[in-house]
Amino acid sequence: MNMNLQFLAMTIFLTTIFFHIIRRNSYTASAYAVQSLAVVLLLFRSFLATGSLSMLLTVILVLAIKVFLALHLFSNFVKKYKPGVSATAYLNLPLTLIVVAALSAFAHSRVFAPLAAIVPENAALLSLGIAGMLISLLLMVNRKGILSQIIGVLSLENSIVVFGLFAGLEQSAILQIGIMFNILVWLIITSIFSSMIYRHFGALETAEMTSLKE
Repeated sequence: MNMNLQFLAMTIFLTTIFFHIIRRNSYTASAYAVQSLAVVLLLFRSFLATGSLSMLLTVILVLAIKVFLALHLFSNFVKKYKPGVSATAYLNLPLTLIVVAALSAFAHSRVFAPLAAIVPENAALLSLGIAGMLISLLLMVNRKGILSQIIGVLSLENSIVVFGLFAGLEQSAILQIGIMFNILVWLIITSIFSSMIYRHFGALETAEMTSLKE
């Protein structure tokens, strides 16, 4: 197994776990930038292997949107709404880590063995990708703060991209560019709606939005 690929895959996987451990949103935003940079390096390896200019354009777009723009937006988000931005979770840290360990074991179980066997030489990397998806889903449902939930969605997308790369799934450059455009629009809309939510509720924690139940 290529050590560089293994290092990048482990970086992406470990950042999904790191999201659950840290309680400062500024660190969460930085960790997402690191995770996305690892994805950029994986895509760049694909460009070096294929020499496709469209893949190079994809790499540039991913770097610009998911690393620099996302970090800028999230950092401003934390600074602007610092009193109302929460990084709390429904489960305490020990329970969260137990669930994370269980999901990681589940991703390496026989249930997902057919998916991991798509490319036998990348079986371990594919299992890490599946584990990253499951742990990202946990972040979305376990964290109360909107920022952590947003990053959970984006982390899930990163894990899906990584799984596709290691599985050798063909992804056209037009599809990748379309996905990046969707993420860009989603980030902008999310920023606008978060501002509206904060003005209305004075907080960006889903548990505080009790009036939505009325």
